[in-house]
Amino acid sequence: MASHLAVRHISRCSIKPEYISDESKQSFHLTPWDLSMLNIRCIERGLLFSKPPPTKDPSSINTIIDHLKDSLSLTLVHFLPLAGHLVTHKQDNPSPSYSISLEYSNNNNNPGVDFVHAVAADVTMADVLSPIDVHVPPIVQSLFLLDEAISHDGHTLPLLAVQVTELVDGIFIACSFNHVVGDGTSYWNFFNAWAEICRKMMVKGKHVDNISCPPVLTRWFLDDENGHVDPIINLPFSHHDEFIDRYEPPVLLRERFFHFSPESIARLKAKANEECNTNTNASTSTSIISSFQALSALVWRCVTRARRHLPSHQKTTCSLTVNNRSRLNPPLSPDYFGNCVQAVNATVTVEELLSHGIGWAAWLLHEAVNGHSDSNVRRWLEGWMVSPFIYQPTKLLGPCNVVMGSSPRFNMYGCDFGWGKAEAVRSGSANKFDGYVSSYPGRPGGGSVDLEVSLQSECMTALESDPEFMDALSP
Repeated sequence: MASHLAVRHISRCSIKPEYISDESKQSFHLTPWDLSMLNIRCIERGLLFSKPPPTKDPSSINTIIDHLKDSLSLTLVHFLPLAGHLVTHKQDNPSPSYSISLEYSNNNNNPGVDFVHAVAADVTMADVLSPIDVHVPPIVQSLFLLDEAISHDGHTLPLLAVQVTELVDGIFIACSFNHVVGDGTSYWNFFNAWAEICRKMMVKGKHVDNISCPPVLTRWFLDDENGHVDPIINLPFSHHDEFIDRYEPPVLLRERFFHFSPESIARLKAKANEECNTNTNASTSTSIISSFQALSALVWRCVTRARRHLPSHQKTTCSLTVNNRSRLNPPLSPDYFGNCVQAVNATVTVEELLSHGIGWAAWLLHEAVNGHSDSNVRRWLEGWMVSPFIYQPTKLLGPCNVVMGSSPRFNMYGCDFGWGKAEAVRSGSANKFDGYVSSYPGRPGGGSVDLEVSLQSECMTALESDPEFMDALSP
């Protein structure tokens, strides 16, 4: 297996937008959803591509790198916040205030996007992918930048860092995306836009003026009873030391991918609905347990059982990340750029969870998601404005919980830079902890799902021998 020391940085530069308009030079005020992410590490996702066929030009890889840089510069014209930086505004008179904004100014104070060209001369795509029955190899972690940074570090570090690593037979494009800037939806909207511009540039050169899904950069804020919106939020702090929390994951954490075919997902959904006597012919789909709720219930039960040290009376929680864009009334655009997510939870004792079937657990998750309405979203925001807080990872995480992150709905394999469909999606080590599960669409499509599970080593071993879990997997 290749060592993480095998990756060598060849060049590093800062990418700025190709051009900006005067009206684009502005402060982007941050919402409660954005500000609450200040302690969270970057979103780290990357795509593995087969290396494009060689040309007669001996510097063809340099041509690819230059093409990626030029297309990224054009993409930043649309996604200007990514080229900016965080700024804290403090004053004591006439009254104390502490606020944080995202700003872009076309001067030397703006970091732009960090872009690194790297080479892993002895690493193949097979080294990155690894067999399905072993853990994610250490080489993957070295394909990402800003690995230990938290979002608040965007005051001094770039908000987006890109590493393009040349392998023996492939190219890995990895982005480290500050979580204050946006959520997973925003991340993949950006990644797809970059791929679209890169692909079009092969035909049109730099004359690419538009993209299919331009981002909505105007942040959404809750208005008061008089319809007034104040985008400047005064935080109850005088120094960032009062809220900074740098979480370090356990050393013995193992990560592994598990694949579920459309057929296995369908069986799980049918089983969950059958156990709950859910009428799948009901006039409204809200009464039916979804495929992802059934899959999450399976993971919750099996991971809890794998944690053999848990007492029967111990409380265990399963958290699902919900996109608020469609929950609000009126809904926000799916192209809204920023954070717009919240977690919904189901909590029971270990004994309750394991003494019932998958349908019982799936129904708890269904009810949690179904109850996340416009009024609940607004109630959370109203409470946050009265008592602002920033997530403290060390307080949120627990050895009894399961958190389902990312989404199989994200268009990951639609990112075509002009070389065809990616071979795989991989993530860095940021935001990994015991019980965290990242969900991705399966490369074959059709409703297949890949789960990247992070667990303590002994728990992963137990999960790998759990009959209920392994029987649900695709061969």
